[in-house]
Amino acid sequence: MKFRYHNIRMILILGLIGFLMGFSVQRNERRAVKHLSVTFVSNDQPFMTLDTVNKLLIQNADTLLTTPKETLVLKEMEARLLLHPMVRDAQVFVTIDGVVGAKVEQRKPIARIWAATSFYLDQDGLPMPLSPLYAARVPLVTGSAELYLGEVHELIMSINQDPFMAQRLVNIAVGADGEMVLELREADFDIILGPVERVEEKLKNFKAFYQKLVQTEEFKGYRIIDLRYNNQVVATKQ
Repeated sequence: MKFRYHNIRMILILGLIGFLMGFSVQRNERRAVKHLSVTFVSNDQPFMTLDTVNKLLIQNADTLLTTPKETLVLKEMEARLLLHPMVRDAQVFVTIDGVVGAKVEQRKPIARIWAATSFYLDQDGLPMPLSPLYAARVPLVTGSAELYLGEVHELIMSINQDPFMAQRLVNIAVGADGEMVLELREADFDIILGPVERVEEKLKNFKAFYQKLVQTEEFKGYRIIDLRYNNQVVATKQ
């Protein structure tokens, strides 16, 4: 008898706990969204606004606020954000107290490609549309750039690892054969890099040559600096 009573009591307790948990879950799901919190991983290049993100998070409604939590489909909300051409990654979540959070990583342009319809090249080497909200200060790439996006991406990613070059590069001209010519800020000469190979070695040679010219003030007379040859820099005056 005592054993049966103990079992019945345990069943009742477990049933009560299950009922309370179910009631709590249902009550939580019926809660309306009270706040929207959007975080940009990096906002140094604001290609999107909070209003844009808000509109992407909702459908057929003027605002996300007051929407019941149980009607939210987080994966669909994330998918809508990821479809935006300026978004690299996105995460959407909802807290127990009714806050919908969105963590958005925008794409980062590393170059602007001059073409019939100009576009950016992003950090992943993919084409990225220009933005009406913000113009990124990145090097301009002209010539046959569209034919050599992979090489342009490789070159700029290497240059961006070098503060000396990254601060000075303003333009890259790409020849039909894929050879690159660099233009630096406040410099009267062009740098013939050639094909994108041995980039680190070429840049190292150029910096050593440049520092020597600056010390002697002889760089003012040069118009072309050629880095295509192994272990040497060929400079031409005009």
